[in-house]
Amino acid sequence: MQVSANGVRIEVDIHGPDGGEPLLMIMGLGMQLIAWPDGLVEQLVARGFRVIRFDNRDVGLSQPFDQLGPPNIPLAALLHTLRLPIKAPYQLADLARDAVGVLDALGLPRAHICGASMGGMIAQHLGFAHAQRVKSLALMMTTSGHRGLPKESLKVRRAMLSRPRPASTPEQKFENVLDHFVRLYGVIGSPGYPPEPIALRERIAHSVRRAFRPQAVARQLVAIAADTHRAERLSRIDAPTLVIHGQDDPLIPVAAAHDLARRIPGARLEILPGWGHDLPEALWPRLAAEVARNAGL
Repeated sequence: MQVSANGVRIEVDIHGPDGGEPLLMIMGLGMQLIAWPDGLVEQLVARGFRVIRFDNRDVGLSQPFDQLGPPNIPLAALLHTLRLPIKAPYQLADLARDAVGVLDALGLPRAHICGASMGGMIAQHLGFAHAQRVKSLALMMTTSGHRGLPKESLKVRRAMLSRPRPASTPEQKFENVLDHFVRLYGVIGSPGYPPEPIALRERIAHSVRRAFRPQAVARQLVAIAADTHRAERLSRIDAPTLVIHGQDDPLIPVAAAHDLARRIPGARLEILPGWGHDLPEALWPRLAAEVARNAGL
């Protein structure tokens, strides 16, 4: 279903009983709500949650912001390097207000929050700027954004900024997009839990058929680059917080998890060997158990 949240049309998907503990799940850069695997959602429901997934603005079936145009990525990168202000089409704080708007639309005064990657950055904003709405905070494979942290390798950066090969027909364009994402997941995925190739391609195909908005990815990437003061605000978070990260994450090196846990008072840190920057099926039971433990279930 769609709701109006912070003045934005947001696509929402809910699983679990009405009486379950509400768990708002926030996905990462350019990712749709279906990137939270149904099997993981089922395990969270079995542990007592009512799981609320949604498409962030500009991606999936939520309201697009194409009227803002494509951002200038090279300029944003230069300004970020020079530590100068970046004018983003919208801010991560706006995405956090969208998330609060989803809770408002569903009549939920408070919820447990789980965010992955950029979704974890948005969740951090909820933790320090909307604390009264947060029951607990689970931060997966994410970062405070502090400039002193190790960066991804050049290989990973090139993969993230690469584009699908050009095509002359819609069918070839579709296949090239699938090839592109298969290569990308091969770079950032879990070395200890490699996906079955056919299943991976089918998941990506389902996602691309549902929605494909490369401009939105660029706009959200600039929003991340512009969010330069998040780390210094994390000490305000007082919700029970879980920081859970892969030892072998190629996109956000594990040092980010240690930094994040140090900055949030009382945060519990869990580092999982073999885990990269994805959600492999073998880890769903552990992830569901850790999120439930953090929520007191």
